[in-house]
Amino acid sequence: MSNSLRFIIRWFSYPLIFAGAAAAMIGMLYADIPYWPTTPLIAAGGILLIALLERLQPFREDWLEDHQDTRTDLIHLIVNLSVIQFTATILAQLGDWFPDALSTFPTTLPLWGQLIIVAIILDLSLYGMHRLSHHLPWLWHLHAPHHSAERLYWMNSERRHPLHAAIMAGPGLLLLFMMGAPAAVVATWFGILTVHLAFQHANLDYSLGWLRKVIGVAETHRWHHKRDFEDAQVNFGEFLLIWDHLLGSFYDSAGKLASAEVGLRDEQYPTDYLGQLVEPFITSGKQGLASRKAG
Repeated sequence: MSNSLRFIIRWFSYPLIFAGAAAAMIGMLYADIPYWPTTPLIAAGGILLIALLERLQPFREDWLEDHQDTRTDLIHLIVNLSVIQFTATILAQLGDWFPDALSTFPTTLPLWGQLIIVAIILDLSLYGMHRLSHHLPWLWHLHAPHHSAERLYWMNSERRHPLHAAIMAGPGLLLLFMMGAPAAVVATWFGILTVHLAFQHANLDYSLGWLRKVIGVAETHRWHHKRDFEDAQVNFGEFLLIWDHLLGSFYDSAGKLASAEVGLRDEQYPTDYLGQLVEPFITSGKQGLASRKAG
């Protein structure tokens, strides 16, 4: 592959694909075209391009190989995107129960302004829940399947326990719908975020330069998946890293991962979907029994 093509992929893949997908989704929002199925199809197109670029210019060649995880990650992908859609639908219906007098969301703003507000509220909520998931044992057990991946690539962005996926998104979504946020605006942001998260975990040699300190792309997020758990307590932002800067959890790890391993120290952690679905409860049960015996 020519150096010029490598340069284009490295510096323009995220701006072109992410911005293109986001612009298309926002265009659908302005045109009042229903979210389903158009926005998910746009997101799928963007993610497919990321997957193809990984084969052309991987960050690590060995991460292109199956690690007994492709089938598992595919199931996670299908289940969790469905869970988020279901959670958003249910919370939107709950939001309809609140009196209009309590609605505080500024629906008089242009749609792009409403989208920014939705993005900020959801991103702060996701940051908070993500950080709590690294400190509260019961949340960590649910979050561990995401960190069990021994390689990073486009599809394990959705390797999450479905209960944890709902818990992560729930507080921000509930607040937004209590405020009276339009469901179409919230759904559009989730479509945009889905493409970003594929980039965040992509096995793709790309860069955003100094913007890596503002947007949670792979350059800084890979460090968060280090097998050395103590080193990984940084860069919790799902989209923005502003919260990491403000709350002291940012670390500029670009170029520092080298050959460091990702995943969990537990080498016996299940690699199949059903195993990862029940493992958090088995682990919690064992620890609870141990604590009772100790007491």
